[in-house]
Amino acid sequence: MISRRGFLRTSLAGAGAMAVSPAIISAQVQEKNIIYRTLGRTGIKVPVVSFGVMRSDNPSLVKAAYDKGMRLFDTANGYLGGNSETMLGNVFKDYRRDSFIISTKVKSPTDRDGKPTDEATADRFMETFNVSMSRLKMDYVDILYVHDISNPEYFDHKPVINTIKQLKKEGKIKYIGFSTHRNEHTVIDAAAESDVWDVILTQYNYRLATLPELNAAIKKAASAGIGIVAMKTLAGGFLDRERTKPVNAPAALKWVLQNPDIHTAIPGMTAFEQVEINSGIMEDFTLTDQEKSELVASLSEPGLICAGCDNCTQSCSKNLPVRDLMRAYMYAYGYGNPAMAKSLLAELNISENPCSGCDSCTVNCLRNFRVMEKIADISRLGTIPFDFLT
Repeated sequence: MISRRGFLRTSLAGAGAMAVSPAIISAQVQEKNIIYRTLGRTGIKVPVVSFGVMRSDNPSLVKAAYDKGMRLFDTANGYLGGNSETMLGNVFKDYRRDSFIISTKVKSPTDRDGKPTDEATADRFMETFNVSMSRLKMDYVDILYVHDISNPEYFDHKPVINTIKQLKKEGKIKYIGFSTHRNEHTVIDAAAESDVWDVILTQYNYRLATLPELNAAIKKAASAGIGIVAMKTLAGGFLDRERTKPVNAPAALKWVLQNPDIHTAIPGMTAFEQVEINSGIMEDFTLTDQEKSELVASLSEPGLICAGCDNCTQSCSKNLPVRDLMRAYMYAYGYGNPAMAKSLLAELNISENPCSGCDSCTVNCLRNFRVMEKIADISRLGTIPFDFLT
Protein backbone atom coordinates (compact mmCIF):
# COMPACT_ATOMS: atom_id res chain seq x y z
CA MET A 1 0.00 0.00 0.00
CA ILE A 2 1.30 3.49 -0.75
CA SER A 3 2.48 5.32 2.36
CA ARG A 4 0.91 8.58 3.49
CA ARG A 5 4.11 10.43 2.68
CA GLY A 6 4.29 8.74 -0.71
CA PHE A 7 0.64 9.51 -1.31
CA LEU A 8 1.11 13.21 -0.71
CA ARG A 9 4.29 13.29 -2.78
CA THR A 10 2.46 11.62 -5.69
CA SER A 11 -0.45 14.02 -5.32
CA LEU A 12 1.85 17.01 -5.62
CA ALA A 13 3.49 15.81 -8.84
CA GLY A 14 3.24 18.22 -11.74
CA ALA A 15 0.25 17.89 -14.01
CA GLY A 16 2.06 18.54 -17.28
CA ALA A 17 -1.18 18.78 -19.25
CA MET A 18 -1.40 19.99 -22.81
CA ALA A 19 -4.32 22.41 -23.21
CA VAL A 20 -4.70 21.99 -26.95
CA SER A 21 -8.15 22.04 -28.54
CA PRO A 22 -8.57 19.75 -31.57
CA ALA A 23 -10.32 21.19 -34.61
CA ILE A 24 -13.30 18.91 -34.16
CA ILE A 25 -14.33 20.62 -30.91
CA SER A 26 -17.09 23.16 -31.37
CA ALA A 27 -16.54 26.83 -30.70
CA GLN A 28 -18.78 26.60 -27.66
CA VAL A 29 -16.61 23.90 -26.10
CA GLN A 30 -13.39 25.68 -27.08
CA GLU A 31 -14.43 28.60 -24.91
CA LYS A 32 -14.11 26.33 -21.88
CA ASN A 33 -10.71 25.80 -20.32
CA ILE A 34 -10.70 22.06 -20.95
CA ILE A 35 -7.33 20.42 -20.37
CA TYR A 36 -6.17 18.06 -23.10
CA ARG A 37 -3.39 15.51 -23.24
CA THR A 38 -2.03 13.68 -26.26
CA LEU A 39 -2.74 9.95 -26.32
CA GLY A 40 0.78 8.85 -27.10
CA ARG A 41 1.79 8.22 -30.70
CA THR A 42 -1.85 8.15 -31.80
CA GLY A 43 -1.62 11.93 -31.83
CA ILE A 44 -5.20 12.17 -30.57
CA LYS A 45 -5.71 15.07 -28.18
CA VAL A 46 -8.29 14.07 -25.62
CA PRO A 47 -9.80 15.80 -22.60
CA VAL A 48 -8.28 14.43 -19.41
CA VAL A 49 -11.70 13.02 -18.46
CA SER A 50 -13.50 10.63 -20.78
CA PHE A 51 -16.68 8.59 -20.38
CA GLY A 52 -16.63 4.97 -19.21
CA VAL A 53 -19.94 3.62 -20.56
CA MET A 54 -19.71 0.28 -18.77
CA ARG A 55 -22.83 0.73 -16.66
CA SER A 56 -24.81 3.30 -18.61
CA ASP A 57 -27.44 2.72 -21.29
CA ASN A 58 -28.87 6.23 -21.10
CA PRO A 59 -28.40 8.06 -24.44
CA SER A 60 -29.28 11.42 -22.89
CA LEU A 61 -26.39 11.02 -20.45
CA VAL A 62 -23.93 10.39 -23.28
CA LYS A 63 -25.23 13.41 -25.21
CA ALA A 64 -24.89 15.57 -22.09
CA ALA A 65 -21.28 14.45 -21.67
CA TYR A 66 -20.57 15.21 -25.33
CA ASP A 67 -22.09 18.67 -24.96
CA LYS A 68 -19.82 19.26 -21.95
CA GLY A 69 -16.77 18.48 -24.10
CA MET A 70 -16.07 14.80 -23.45
CA ARG A 71 -15.01 13.11 -26.65
CA LEU A 72 -13.76 9.60 -25.87
CA PHE A 73 -16.44 7.03 -25.01
CA ASP A 74 -15.29 3.63 -23.80
CA THR A 75 -17.37 0.46 -24.07
CA ALA A 76 -16.89 -3.29 -24.56
CA ASN A 77 -18.57 -6.18 -26.32
CA GLY A 78 -19.84 -7.60 -23.04
CA TYR A 79 -21.04 -4.44 -21.30
CA LEU A 80 -24.73 -4.59 -20.40
CA GLY A 81 -25.11 -7.65 -22.59
CA GLY A 82 -24.22 -5.59 -25.66
CA ASN A 83 -26.64 -2.76 -24.90
CA SER A 84 -23.78 -0.36 -24.18
CA GLU A 85 -22.41 -0.65 -27.73
CA THR A 86 -25.90 -0.56 -29.22
CA MET A 87 -26.76 2.61 -27.35
CA LEU A 88 -23.56 4.36 -28.46
CA GLY A 89 -24.24 3.34 -32.05
CA ASN A 90 -27.71 4.86 -31.89
CA VAL A 91 -26.45 8.06 -30.23
CA PHE A 92 -23.63 8.78 -32.65
CA LYS A 93 -25.17 7.64 -35.94
CA ASP A 94 -26.02 11.25 -36.82
CA TYR A 95 -22.76 12.81 -35.57
CA ARG A 96 -19.72 13.52 -37.73
CA ARG A 97 -17.50 10.47 -37.37
CA ASP A 98 -14.43 12.60 -36.68
CA SER A 99 -16.16 14.44 -33.83
CA PHE A 100 -15.96 11.60 -31.30
CA ILE A 101 -13.69 8.72 -30.33
CA ILE A 102 -14.94 5.20 -29.64
CA SER A 103 -12.98 2.49 -27.88
CA THR A 104 -14.33 -1.00 -27.42
CA LYS A 105 -12.95 -4.32 -26.20
CA VAL A 106 -12.98 -7.94 -27.29
CA LYS A 107 -12.20 -10.66 -24.77
CA SER A 108 -10.11 -13.60 -25.91
CA PRO A 109 -10.27 -16.68 -23.64
CA THR A 110 -7.45 -17.22 -21.16
CA ASP A 111 -6.80 -19.63 -18.31
CA ARG A 112 -6.38 -18.59 -14.69
CA ASP A 113 -2.74 -17.74 -15.32
CA GLY A 114 -3.68 -15.37 -18.13
CA LYS A 115 -2.38 -17.66 -20.88
CA PRO A 116 -4.46 -18.06 -24.06
CA THR A 117 -6.54 -21.21 -24.25
CA ASP A 118 -7.29 -23.34 -27.30
CA GLU A 119 -10.50 -21.32 -27.69
CA ALA A 120 -8.54 -18.10 -28.26
CA THR A 121 -8.77 -18.40 -32.03
CA ALA A 122 -8.68 -15.78 -34.75
CA ASP A 123 -12.14 -16.83 -35.93
CA ARG A 124 -13.66 -16.41 -32.47
CA PHE A 125 -12.02 -13.00 -32.04
CA MET A 126 -13.29 -11.83 -35.44
CA GLU A 127 -16.79 -13.12 -34.76
CA THR A 128 -16.98 -11.10 -31.55
CA PHE A 129 -15.46 -8.02 -33.20
CA ASN A 130 -17.99 -8.15 -36.03
CA VAL A 131 -20.84 -8.28 -33.52
CA SER A 132 -19.47 -5.14 -31.88
CA MET A 133 -19.19 -3.34 -35.21
CA SER A 134 -22.77 -4.25 -36.08
CA ARG A 135 -24.02 -2.84 -32.78
CA LEU A 136 -21.96 0.34 -33.11
CA LYS A 137 -23.11 0.91 -36.70
CA MET A 138 -19.67 2.23 -37.60
CA ASP A 139 -17.15 1.51 -40.34
CA TYR A 140 -14.29 1.56 -37.85
CA VAL A 141 -13.51 1.98 -34.18
CA ASP A 142 -10.80 4.32 -33.04
CA ILE A 143 -9.31 2.00 -30.40
CA LEU A 144 -9.78 -1.76 -30.10
CA TYR A 145 -8.57 -3.30 -26.85
CA VAL A 146 -7.82 -6.96 -26.34
CA HIS A 147 -9.70 -7.25 -23.07
CA ASP A 148 -8.09 -8.22 -19.78
CA ILE A 149 -4.49 -9.26 -20.49
CA SER A 150 -2.65 -10.24 -17.31
CA ASN A 151 0.25 -12.31 -18.64
CA PRO A 152 2.95 -11.05 -21.05
CA GLU A 153 2.95 -14.48 -22.68
CA TYR A 154 -0.28 -13.42 -24.37
CA PHE A 155 1.71 -11.01 -26.54
CA ASP A 156 3.14 -14.03 -28.40
CA HIS A 157 -0.30 -15.43 -29.24
CA LYS A 158 -0.20 -15.02 -33.01
CA PRO A 159 -3.84 -15.89 -33.84
CA VAL A 160 -5.12 -12.79 -32.00
CA ILE A 161 -2.11 -10.49 -32.44
CA ASN A 162 -2.01 -11.05 -36.21
CA THR A 163 -5.78 -10.56 -36.41
CA ILE A 164 -5.73 -7.13 -34.77
CA LYS A 165 -2.77 -6.10 -36.91
CA GLN A 166 -4.77 -7.04 -40.00
CA LEU A 167 -7.81 -5.13 -38.75
CA LYS A 168 -5.64 -2.05 -38.38
CA LYS A 169 -4.18 -2.54 -41.85
CA GLU A 170 -7.71 -2.78 -43.30
CA GLY A 171 -8.77 0.42 -41.53
CA LYS A 172 -11.39 -1.26 -39.36
CA ILE A 173 -9.55 -0.08 -36.27
CA LYS A 174 -7.24 2.90 -36.01
CA TYR A 175 -5.25 1.93 -32.95
CA ILE A 176 -4.44 -1.31 -31.13
CA GLY A 177 -4.62 -1.60 -27.37
CA PHE A 178 -5.19 -3.91 -24.45
CA SER A 179 -6.76 -3.60 -21.04
CA THR A 180 -5.29 -5.06 -17.86
CA HIS A 181 -6.83 -5.72 -14.43
CA ARG A 182 -4.06 -7.60 -12.63
CA ASN A 183 -0.30 -8.00 -12.83
CA GLU A 184 -0.51 -4.60 -14.47
CA HIS A 185 3.04 -3.39 -14.00
CA THR A 186 4.58 -6.58 -15.42
CA VAL A 187 2.30 -6.56 -18.47
CA ILE A 188 2.74 -2.84 -19.16
CA ASP A 189 6.51 -3.09 -18.77
CA ALA A 190 6.60 -5.88 -21.36
CA ALA A 191 4.28 -4.00 -23.72
CA ALA A 192 6.65 -1.01 -23.69
CA GLU A 193 9.23 -3.24 -25.40
CA SER A 194 6.82 -4.04 -28.24
CA ASP A 195 5.86 -2.01 -31.29
CA VAL A 196 2.36 -3.52 -31.44
CA TRP A 197 0.51 -1.51 -28.83
CA ASP A 198 -0.71 2.05 -29.35
CA VAL A 199 -2.85 2.38 -26.19
CA ILE A 200 -3.05 0.67 -22.79
CA LEU A 201 -6.08 0.78 -20.52
CA THR A 202 -5.03 0.03 -16.95
CA GLN A 203 -6.45 0.01 -13.48
CA TYR A 204 -5.05 3.03 -11.63
CA ASN A 205 -6.16 4.52 -8.32
CA TYR A 206 -4.88 5.80 -5.01
CA ARG A 207 -5.45 2.52 -3.15
CA LEU A 208 -3.20 0.21 -5.19
CA ALA A 209 -0.35 -1.44 -3.30
CA THR A 210 1.83 -1.65 -6.40
CA LEU A 211 1.84 2.06 -7.24
CA PRO A 212 5.66 2.49 -7.33
CA GLU A 213 6.05 -0.41 -9.77
CA LEU A 214 2.99 0.59 -11.75
CA ASN A 215 4.09 4.22 -12.02
CA ALA A 216 7.50 3.11 -13.32
CA ALA A 217 5.90 0.82 -15.93
CA ILE A 218 3.45 3.52 -17.02
CA LYS A 219 6.26 6.05 -17.40
CA LYS A 220 8.25 3.55 -19.48
CA ALA A 221 5.28 2.86 -21.74
CA ALA A 222 4.36 6.53 -22.10
CA SER A 223 7.99 7.37 -22.94
CA ALA A 224 7.81 4.70 -25.65
CA GLY A 225 4.86 6.55 -27.21
CA ILE A 226 2.03 4.41 -25.86
CA GLY A 227 -1.15 6.21 -24.83
CA ILE A 228 -2.22 5.49 -21.24
CA VAL A 229 -5.88 5.43 -20.18
CA ALA A 230 -6.86 4.92 -16.54
CA MET A 231 -9.84 2.91 -15.32
CA LYS A 232 -11.13 1.95 -11.86
CA THR A 233 -10.07 5.43 -10.85
CA LEU A 234 -12.67 5.63 -8.05
CA ALA A 235 -11.24 2.61 -6.24
CA GLY A 236 -14.51 0.70 -6.05
CA GLY A 237 -16.72 3.68 -5.34
CA PHE A 238 -17.45 2.69 -1.74
CA LEU A 239 -15.45 1.60 1.27
CA ASP A 240 -18.08 -0.81 2.63
CA ARG A 241 -20.40 -3.55 1.41
CA GLU A 242 -23.47 -1.63 2.59
CA ARG A 243 -22.48 1.39 0.44
CA THR A 244 -22.74 3.81 3.36
CA LYS A 245 -19.15 5.08 3.05
CA PRO A 246 -18.55 6.48 -0.43
CA VAL A 247 -15.09 7.19 -1.74
CA ASN A 248 -14.61 10.91 -2.40
CA ALA A 249 -15.03 10.41 -6.14
CA PRO A 250 -13.91 13.86 -7.36
CA ALA A 251 -10.82 13.72 -5.16
CA ALA A 252 -9.96 10.18 -6.34
CA LEU A 253 -10.27 11.22 -9.99
CA LYS A 254 -8.20 14.35 -9.44
CA TRP A 255 -5.53 12.25 -7.74
CA VAL A 256 -5.24 10.05 -10.83
CA LEU A 257 -4.78 13.06 -13.10
CA GLN A 258 -1.82 14.35 -11.08
CA ASN A 259 0.23 11.80 -13.01
CA PRO A 260 1.10 13.44 -16.36
CA ASP A 261 1.62 10.01 -17.92
CA ILE A 262 -2.09 9.28 -17.50
CA HIS A 263 -3.45 10.81 -20.67
CA THR A 264 -7.14 10.41 -19.86
CA ALA A 265 -9.33 8.63 -17.30
CA ILE A 266 -12.64 6.86 -17.95
CA PRO A 267 -14.70 6.99 -14.76
CA GLY A 268 -18.06 5.28 -15.09
CA MET A 269 -20.99 7.68 -15.05
CA THR A 270 -24.64 6.83 -14.49
CA ALA A 271 -26.05 10.20 -13.39
CA PHE A 272 -26.16 13.73 -14.76
CA GLU A 273 -24.64 15.03 -11.53
CA GLN A 274 -21.55 12.88 -12.17
CA VAL A 275 -21.24 14.27 -15.69
CA GLU A 276 -21.46 17.80 -14.31
CA ILE A 277 -18.83 17.19 -11.63
CA ASN A 278 -16.45 15.38 -13.96
CA SER A 279 -16.76 18.01 -16.66
CA GLY A 280 -15.57 20.54 -14.09
CA ILE A 281 -12.56 18.34 -13.35
CA MET A 282 -11.70 18.49 -17.07
CA GLU A 283 -10.96 22.18 -16.48
CA ASP A 284 -9.34 22.03 -13.06
CA PHE A 285 -8.11 18.92 -11.29
CA THR A 286 -6.28 20.67 -8.46
CA LEU A 287 -6.45 18.61 -5.26
CA THR A 288 -7.34 20.64 -2.19
CA ASP A 289 -5.75 19.93 1.17
CA GLN A 290 -9.12 18.74 2.43
CA GLU A 291 -9.46 16.28 -0.45
CA LYS A 292 -5.97 14.94 0.14
CA SER A 293 -6.75 14.47 3.82
CA GLU A 294 -9.96 12.59 3.02
CA LEU A 295 -8.19 10.22 0.66
CA VAL A 296 -5.39 9.58 3.15
CA ALA A 297 -7.91 8.93 5.92
CA SER A 298 -9.81 6.46 3.75
CA LEU A 299 -6.68 4.32 3.41
CA SER A 300 -7.29 3.10 6.96
CA GLU A 301 -10.45 1.33 5.73
CA PRO A 302 -10.19 -2.06 4.00
CA GLY A 303 -12.39 -0.76 1.16
CA LEU A 304 -13.84 -2.89 -1.62
CA ILE A 305 -11.08 -2.82 -4.22
CA CYS A 306 -8.22 -5.30 -4.21
CA ALA A 307 -4.83 -3.74 -3.49
CA GLY A 308 -3.23 -5.75 -6.27
CA CYS A 309 -0.30 -7.08 -4.25
CA ASP A 310 -0.91 -10.72 -5.35
CA ASN A 311 -0.04 -12.07 -1.89
CA CYS A 312 -3.38 -13.86 -2.02
CA THR A 313 -2.54 -15.81 -5.16
CA GLN A 314 0.67 -17.10 -3.64
CA SER A 315 -0.85 -18.01 -0.27
CA CYS A 316 -4.15 -19.65 -1.32
CA SER A 317 -3.91 -23.40 -0.75
CA LYS A 318 -6.34 -24.02 -3.64
CA ASN A 319 -4.59 -21.60 -6.00
CA LEU A 320 -7.85 -19.73 -6.56
CA PRO A 321 -7.95 -16.55 -8.67
CA VAL A 322 -8.50 -14.55 -5.50
CA ARG A 323 -7.82 -11.16 -7.04
CA ASP A 324 -10.41 -11.73 -9.77
CA LEU A 325 -12.90 -13.01 -7.19
CA MET A 326 -12.37 -9.82 -5.19
CA ARG A 327 -12.98 -7.86 -8.41
CA ALA A 328 -16.30 -9.68 -8.81
CA TYR A 329 -17.13 -8.74 -5.21
CA MET A 330 -16.37 -5.09 -5.99
CA TYR A 331 -18.58 -5.20 -9.09
CA ALA A 332 -21.48 -6.51 -7.01
CA TYR A 333 -21.17 -4.28 -3.96
CA GLY A 334 -19.09 -1.29 -5.05
CA TYR A 335 -20.64 -0.84 -8.49
CA GLY A 336 -23.99 -2.33 -7.50
CA ASN A 337 -23.80 -4.54 -10.60
CA PRO A 338 -24.30 -8.22 -9.71
CA ALA A 339 -24.80 -9.13 -13.39
CA MET A 340 -21.26 -8.00 -14.18
CA ALA A 341 -20.00 -9.92 -11.16
CA LYS A 342 -21.78 -13.07 -12.35
CA SER A 343 -20.28 -12.68 -15.84
CA LEU A 344 -16.81 -12.56 -14.34
CA LEU A 345 -17.55 -15.62 -12.20
CA ALA A 346 -18.64 -17.44 -15.36
CA GLU A 347 -15.34 -16.53 -17.05
CA LEU A 348 -13.54 -17.95 -14.00
CA ASN A 349 -15.72 -21.10 -14.12
CA ILE A 350 -16.94 -20.45 -10.57
CA SER A 351 -20.48 -21.77 -10.06
CA GLU A 352 -20.37 -22.64 -6.35
CA ASN A 353 -18.33 -21.73 -3.30
CA PRO A 354 -14.76 -22.89 -4.07
CA CYS A 355 -13.77 -22.40 -0.44
CA SER A 356 -16.14 -25.06 0.85
CA GLY A 357 -14.17 -27.76 2.58
CA CYS A 358 -11.53 -25.36 3.87
CA ASP A 359 -11.44 -25.24 7.66
CA SER A 360 -9.48 -22.00 7.67
CA CYS A 361 -8.17 -19.50 5.14
CA THR A 362 -4.46 -19.45 4.34
CA VAL A 363 -4.67 -16.21 2.36
CA ASN A 364 -2.67 -13.30 3.74
CA CYS A 365 -4.46 -10.15 2.55
CA LEU A 366 -2.73 -6.78 2.71
CA ARG A 367 -6.13 -5.09 3.01
CA ASN A 368 -7.24 -7.44 5.79
CA PHE A 369 -10.06 -8.68 3.59
CA ARG A 370 -11.93 -11.62 5.03
CA VAL A 371 -11.27 -13.45 1.83
CA MET A 372 -13.09 -16.70 2.61
CA GLU A 373 -16.22 -14.82 3.65
CA LYS A 374 -16.14 -12.60 0.56
CA ILE A 375 -15.70 -15.57 -1.78
CA ALA A 376 -18.54 -17.47 -0.10
CA ASP A 377 -20.71 -14.36 -0.44
CA ILE A 378 -20.00 -13.58 -4.08
CA SER A 379 -20.04 -17.19 -5.30
CA ARG A 380 -23.75 -17.36 -4.43
CA LEU A 381 -24.36 -15.49 -7.67
CA GLY A 382 -23.38 -18.66 -9.52
CA THR A 383 -26.72 -20.25 -8.61
CA ILE A 384 -28.87 -17.26 -9.61
CA PRO A 385 -30.21 -17.16 -13.20
CA PHE A 386 -28.79 -14.29 -15.21
CA ASP A 387 -32.27 -12.99 -16.05
CA PHE A 388 -32.85 -12.16 -12.39
CA LEU A 389 -29.82 -9.91 -12.31
CA THR A 390 -30.31 -7.81 -15.44
